[in-house]
Amino acid sequence: MDRTSTTEPSLLGSAPSATPRLANVAVVGLGTMGTGIAELLVLSGRDVVGIDVSDAAALRAGAALEAATARAVERGLLTEGERRAALARFRTSRDVAAAAEADLVVEAVPEDHRLKQEVFAALDGVVRPGAILATSTNALSVTKLAADSARPERVVGLHFFNPAPVMKLVEVVSSVITAPEAVAAVTALARELGKEPVAVGDRPGFVADGLLLGYLNQAAAMYESRYATREDIDAAMRLGCGLPMGPLALLDLIGIDTARTVLEALYAWSGDRLHAPAPVLGQLAAAGLTGRKAGRGFYTYDGPGSRTVVADALTPRPVAEAGPGREVRSVGVVGSGTMASGIAEVFAKAGHPVVLVARSAEKATAARDRIAASLARSVEKGRLTAAQREAALAAVTTAATLDALADADLVVEAVAEDLAVKRELFAGLDRVCRPGAVLATTTSSLPVIACARATSRPQDVVGMHFFNPAPAMKLVEVVRTVLTAEDALTTVRAVCGRIGKHAVDCGDRAGFIVNALLFPYLNNAVRLVEEHYASPDVVDTAMRLGGGYPMGPFELLDVVGLDISLTIQSVLHREFRDPGLAPSPLLEQLVAAGRLGRKTGRGFREHART
Repeated sequence: MDRTSTTEPSLLGSAPSATPRLANVAVVGLGTMGTGIAELLVLSGRDVVGIDVSDAAALRAGAALEAATARAVERGLLTEGERRAALARFRTSRDVAAAAEADLVVEAVPEDHRLKQEVFAALDGVVRPGAILATSTNALSVTKLAADSARPERVVGLHFFNPAPVMKLVEVVSSVITAPEAVAAVTALARELGKEPVAVGDRPGFVADGLLLGYLNQAAAMYESRYATREDIDAAMRLGCGLPMGPLALLDLIGIDTARTVLEALYAWSGDRLHAPAPVLGQLAAAGLTGRKAGRGFYTYDGPGSRTVVADALTPRPVAEAGPGREVRSVGVVGSGTMASGIAEVFAKAGHPVVLVARSAEKATAARDRIAASLARSVEKGRLTAAQREAALAAVTTAATLDALADADLVVEAVAEDLAVKRELFAGLDRVCRPGAVLATTTSSLPVIACARATSRPQDVVGMHFFNPAPAMKLVEVVRTVLTAEDALTTVRAVCGRIGKHAVDCGDRAGFIVNALLFPYLNNAVRLVEEHYASPDVVDTAMRLGGGYPMGPFELLDVVGLDISLTIQSVLHREFRDPGLAPSPLLEQLVAAGRLGRKTGRGFREHART
């Protein structure tokens, strides 16, 4: 695809008042997306004809509209009279000639260029001169579809997100030949439908899918390599990033065949290996295991179209069946920062005696004071009773030397992310801790094995990556090295369960699960800005509304810190040697300029200094 055919996207404001209302609409293709778009249009008061060569698809669309309007009545969103009027505004046909009087035709057939081309050619022969032709593609070139049409200036992309009645984002895609009035008309329509329209240029994936599908592809490749289970990958991204769905479950929802089609288009355009579809996607698609719609994809469902996951041969056995671990009663925490005090608080609230060791008595006392303040806030918010607060605080003792950890069953270090510092600490723990004690590092980017080899007992060393803030975040990545003993892993998994955390297993490689998937996505978002394809505001809006993300990538980058993000991305690039993982030059430049995000008052946006 022609990279020069893109224009910088923007958040679209209201269309000019002279823009005509698109009152009569035809939707060609009554699959899931077409049916959802038809529902939106009917409920907005428009007359809609749904066109599909399949009588079964037309029947399903009608039934879906009846069910949706019935639910709306139950919820008090429609009266019964309004429901009957809405149903009366919808009809179906097998013939594109039914679109003859439409002001707008929305094409929503499968992602196949030849099929879409045939639809547009047929529409050219029947629609009136002023009609707008919109394609719902998220992967194919709007420009090429327009060029093949008899009215290229009236062709526009109108990319809804699934499920269309729920998702707020609509990407309005124009080519270099699209008439501004066509863009204005569909933008006004999107706003009338209660959507947030974003103007984007014509390139595969646009903004949201361009970022989302790369991330999903890397998750599929991670699963295919047997680095982590499907359940652990999905849980890690839900609990570690606050996402509404894990990536593999989302691939099943989107459709594995559909995702692969988009990735093929992205790869053909970018040549980036991150977009080269993971082979497992092709294997599943070829086998007909395309996700929820087939009843089986990465997961198995209780029937085609169902959202209910059922156990299959890959479902992991319960932790209780994993075998015996080691007894853990007393816990040591090394460090005095936010993470160390948070971890100590978590163990203390769970009833474990905790020894918190810092470099000085003053730092240890300050860390304990931080724990006391956090517990007090929990009492104020009703999460703890005053008695529970006092019990937890009483469980924490402090010390300024490692000797205080001689009797600890589990020691968790949370010191600076510096390998030399951590190795020196683990050598010290090796000298003072009792035989059989499990030694854990909270590193998020350094090799756990390097810490393990600083001891004479590498079989007892494991990664235990908490997420910040530790008292609130449910996820812990449990990292095994090639030398870690199985009973040490079992012990840490069981401890995570007792302290109210969700443990996921992964191997000792850069980024583990969460950072290995999150930071390439953030880096690719920066590239969109670097290439002048999108602004930070557009990208953040697209990912919040189109991907269901709690924060847009640039909001998150400013929170995490651009320097930290650059460090992690650089570690990933060094480890995997993939050119697609090279840090964005724009990210490097901002860090060099001292624009690190909220902590410096300026990153991708301006922030008030605190």
